[in-house]
Amino acid sequence: MLSGFDFSVITASLPFIREGLLFSVKLTVIAMTGGIIFGTLLAMARLANLGPLSLAATWYVNLMRSIPLLMVILWFFLVIPLITGTPIGAENSAIVTFTAFEAAYYSEIMRAGIQSIPKGQVWAGYAIGMNYWQTMGNVVLPQAFRNMLPILLTQTIILFQDTSLVYAIGAKDLLKAAEIAGKNYNRPVEMYVFAAIIYFVICFGLSYIVKRLQQRIAIIR
Repeated sequence: MLSGFDFSVITASLPFIREGLLFSVKLTVIAMTGGIIFGTLLAMARLANLGPLSLAATWYVNLMRSIPLLMVILWFFLVIPLITGTPIGAENSAIVTFTAFEAAYYSEIMRAGIQSIPKGQVWAGYAIGMNYWQTMGNVVLPQAFRNMLPILLTQTIILFQDTSLVYAIGAKDLLKAAEIAGKNYNRPVEMYVFAAIIYFVICFGLSYIVKRLQQRIAIIR
């Protein structure tokens, strides 16, 4: 079955693959970090009952979770330059889009984590003079992050897989790099298989880490 494969092309294409993989990892890390930060703020705003702010956060989360990521990527890449009159580039567009989109999903994860903390701890924070934001930052969020860490990492695995969608706007991620190398050496099958193996190894490794974390958190509880 593999007799027709030219494995030598994989070695020759490593510079392309390395460049694409680095961008995929960079995009994942930036979108994860920004998504968790903004997602946590969105979750806190939704739970704070702050009137218009809570309503705006709710609408934002529901909107982002109701639109396919690919459409958001294309809209931002095509529409924003028309509004601003300045192209922002495929890579910058991908970073902004993924961060904004993932914030909605991380927000729901963090909201569940915050709500999993017993109300008594919140009242205890209020009793010693803390306000809402101090109670969240010092009492609730540290515990919520610990409880939600496996789910946050699971969402990050999905995020890494979704980075392949930037292929649609020409950003040079792992999949795009595999396509370019396949065209350059006229061996697309080998390159797509190699890219699939890389995705599998990374995602499987992260999934194993998530499983171990779930076991450790279960023991702590």
